[in-house]
Amino acid sequence: TKGCIVNISSVTGQRSFPNVLAYCMSKAAVDHFTRCVALELAAKQVRVNAVCPGVIVTEVHKRAGLTEEQYAQFLEHCKETHALGRPGVPDEVAQTVAFLASDAASFITGVTLPVDGGRHAMCPR
Repeated sequence: TKGCIVNISSVTGQRSFPNVLAYCMSKAAVDHFTRCVALELAAKQVRVNAVCPGVIVTEVHKRAGLTEEQYAQFLEHCKETHALGRPGVPDEVAQTVAFLASDAASFITGVTLPVDGGRHAMCPR
C-alpha cells in the first residue's frame, strides 16, 4: 500500500458506559470516521484502521481524578470486566498498532480492532 493511518479509539466507542457520555460519543465517532476514511482513501491505496483499547495501566485515570486507592480498586474490578481477567499494558496496544501499520496488515482496512482482553464481548457492570 501507499500508506496507512492507525487511529486510537476505545472500547467505549463500541460499548456504552455511564458517566462518560462525551468520551463514549467521541470514540464512537473515531470508529465511524475510521471506516468512512478507509473507504475514501482505499482508491489511493491508503489503509485506515483503529485500535480500541480496554483498560490499559497508565496514568490517565489518576490524572482524571482517581486517588491511588480508587485506581487500585478500578484495576481490581478489571478482573471481572475483562474476559482475560486483567487490564492491559501499553506495549500490548503498541504492538497492535505496529502490526496494523506493517506490511503484514496490507489487506486490512476499515477495521476497529479491540485490544481489550475481551472487554468488548462482555456485559458486566
